[in-house]
Amino acid sequence: MRRYMWVAALLVAATAPVSAAEVRVKEIARVAGVRENALTGYGLVFGLAGSGDTLRHRATLQSVANTLRHFGVNLAEVDLASRNVAAVLVTAKLPAFAEPGGLLDVQVASSGDARSLNGGTLMLTPLYGADGRLYAMAQGAIAVGGYQFEGPTALVQKNHPTVGWVPSGATVEQASPLRVAGDGRSLSLLLNDPDFTNAQRVADAVRAVAPGAYVQPEHAGKVTVRYDQAPANLVTEIARLENATVQLQRKPRVVVNERTGTVVAGADVRVGAVSITHGNLRVEIDTRLAVSQPAPGIYAGTGPSIGTVVVPQTDITATETLASLVRIREGATVAELVTSLRGIRLSTRDVIAVLQSIKAAGALDGELVIQ
Repeated sequence: MRRYMWVAALLVAATAPVSAAEVRVKEIARVAGVRENALTGYGLVFGLAGSGDTLRHRATLQSVANTLRHFGVNLAEVDLASRNVAAVLVTAKLPAFAEPGGLLDVQVASSGDARSLNGGTLMLTPLYGADGRLYAMAQGAIAVGGYQFEGPTALVQKNHPTVGWVPSGATVEQASPLRVAGDGRSLSLLLNDPDFTNAQRVADAVRAVAPGAYVQPEHAGKVTVRYDQAPANLVTEIARLENATVQLQRKPRVVVNERTGTVVAGADVRVGAVSITHGNLRVEIDTRLAVSQPAPGIYAGTGPSIGTVVVPQTDITATETLASLVRIREGATVAELVTSLRGIRLSTRDVIAVLQSIKAAGALDGELVIQ
């Protein structure tokens, strides 16, 4: 079934028209300074059913003791023996222009030796940015997409029960510190996939919608826009720029995933004239264990080295099939190549190896990406 899956993906890609796609600037570029910010915190998860950190993880014991002391309960670490608590690292992403009161999804990961976070509740945890400032507070019930059950001699586990999510579990306390980069009279557009041709086309499209601005592509991934005077409304100006249409030139690319056996190629990826030879060598090794038993009465008058022994008998058979030859015409698509390779019954892994060899031979007109 997997083989038909990636062949179908290739055939669908091959039927697409080979032409530049018309997209908006906002779909291939972003304004400099507009990005997400990583937040991190350290917290405790309570309410675990005996699947929390053990006594060996002293950091958890100290954290629990400090937390209880904050609520007026003074206990020493030696008095704590519960496995219903786990120390966790809490992470979240603060979007650009986030304002106080906004909600963020939170990811929770165990930092100790807890077996599972299933059923736990994250206690109020501050989340800090790279500048050390507090930007959000997180708490709530944890959703774990897995489980783990174990007995004296058996263990059943699905996914990773020591990692979970708290949907909308963090509240923004401070606005994002990042703003549009520039001095008020200039801004930069950063391409998601740097390319010299696309950078020039973005600059031409921006000139068409902003005739009074000075537009200059700095390099393959950056286009700078400068104004004689600061725009009266920067939001309106950015909205006009990011909605300009561009004839995007996509890079011919073949993406191969060796783990899943998936091959996806664009319609503009072509193959040069090549000849492919493929053959199989099959080796079978059959080992039989025979028992050599001395004849009756042979022990009389002999030493202790004589006895029953196991003698292995090995048969090796090598079978080599005739090599199959496939010829590919100049300008053929990757979909046509895969169809030809299917005709000689190549497996998914063999097809990936053939694509790598064609790329090494210089006959693949595109980029080969191995995941």
